[in-house]
Amino acid sequence: MSAIRIAGVVRESIVDGPGFRFVVFVQGCPHHCKGCHNPQSHDFTGGYLCETDTLLAEIQKNPLLSGVTFSGGEPFCQPEPLVELGTEVKKLGLNLIVYSGYTYEELNGMDSPDVHALLDLSDYLIDGKFLLEQRNLLLRYRGSENQRIIDLKRTHGQGAVVTVEL
Repeated sequence: MSAIRIAGVVRESIVDGPGFRFVVFVQGCPHHCKGCHNPQSHDFTGGYLCETDTLLAEIQKNPLLSGVTFSGGEPFCQPEPLVELGTEVKKLGLNLIVYSGYTYEELNGMDSPDVHALLDLSDYLIDGKFLLEQRNLLLRYRGSENQRIIDLKRTHGQGAVVTVEL
């Protein structure tokens, strides 16, 4: 497996998707959203390198997990190691959520096999930059009105974006 630069992890989160989730906060983000919840994750040289097999071993320790969430930072700036980890997560029968400041349309238009592979592996994408002027504390699993929870399996099957509430 390979290394990924991360800001940290949360081993049991209930705010980054449904159920108990293991959350990997990747390091590095080009968006720099005003009011960002994780501004310490913006610097691409910050955080620390962690082997994906180390993260997988931590995930495997908890039989109560219902899924894994990749957050940030910007996960799609490091898609290759996340594809490796995500592939193993799916083999465990866990669901996978990815947060991104990019929209689904922007990601889908990128010329990167790893970006597309990560989208294909993921069950849900929570997309769009955090917009402070659209902040809404009543939304589940997202911070601003413009952000969508996209059911990626149904989106791929229907050929059009399918949003859901989790």
